[in-house]
Amino acid sequence: MTADVWLPVPADEIDGLPAPSATGLTYRFWDGGPDYPADPADCAFYAVPYMKGMEVAIRPLAAMKSVRVVQTLSAGIDHVEPGLDLLPAGVRLCNAKGVHEASTAELALALVLASLRGIPGFVRGQDSEQWRAGFYPSLADKSVLIVGYGSIGAAVEDRLAPFECARVARVARSARTTERGEVRALTDLPVLLPDADVVILSTPLTDRTKGLVGADFLSRMKDGALLVNIARGPVVDTKALLAEVETGRITAALDVTDPEPLPAGHPLWHARGVLISPHVGGSTSAFMPRAKRLLADQVSRFASGDDLRNVVVTTG
Repeated sequence: MTADVWLPVPADEIDGLPAPSATGLTYRFWDGGPDYPADPADCAFYAVPYMKGMEVAIRPLAAMKSVRVVQTLSAGIDHVEPGLDLLPAGVRLCNAKGVHEASTAELALALVLASLRGIPGFVRGQDSEQWRAGFYPSLADKSVLIVGYGSIGAAVEDRLAPFECARVARVARSARTTERGEVRALTDLPVLLPDADVVILSTPLTDRTKGLVGADFLSRMKDGALLVNIARGPVVDTKALLAEVETGRITAALDVTDPEPLPAGHPLWHARGVLISPHVGGSTSAFMPRAKRLLADQVSRFASGDDLRNVVVTTG
């Protein structure tokens, strides 16, 4: 095999990559800069630069006439999908399942606990030397609904397990049964939302989930409930969310927003009961070791002709 492999991490920093001398692979480092490392037409395996946006992700696709694999380092593929029509037939698009579960689930739990226990208010109190004592909600005895029960949703439930939640309900695109119990379909949301104290969104962004959390969804949430979004910003209708949180009826913790990045002056910044983190669910020290292991494994499979992991789309 003679082929270029484009990596967003220098090849000499990734343990376990197959040796070029044994495979004919040539490793090229490209992390989204203005200049390509080589002719895109010679690229057979393209690992998309991480967190560089849609424009960077799809920029070389039209010229990649020989590409056979496109590998994202994100769980979602929505930043690559608009460029799939530019690719030859038979290209396999793979996501980064297994890379972000730990980090994103940690942040989900951090946002839940920070919001319930009043941590933002404590920080503001410390800044102004105010002792804000009192009783605050606990995660213990709460009912939690996870909307989007893939690998990240399951990792969130793993981390909820020690916190003595009253119950955890699970929702995915279609109903099924897991080791932890029943997973309900999205169509069951209207009957599940009124019982949930905490609703955690971990769905991919698709035509079906865009705007899923709109006025009807939010109106079905119980008074005092907390909405946590670790999915994608457009899963939530921002205008509808603002209308609800400004009344104080529900609160929200958002790692992702629509628009994103959230511009200065946007009403979400100062909305009542809203905690915002800047899309850092996967951006932790846990990311790079897992990303490198994934890249080494996928390139090795590609070189040997073995089945790839995490194939989510094959272009036609």
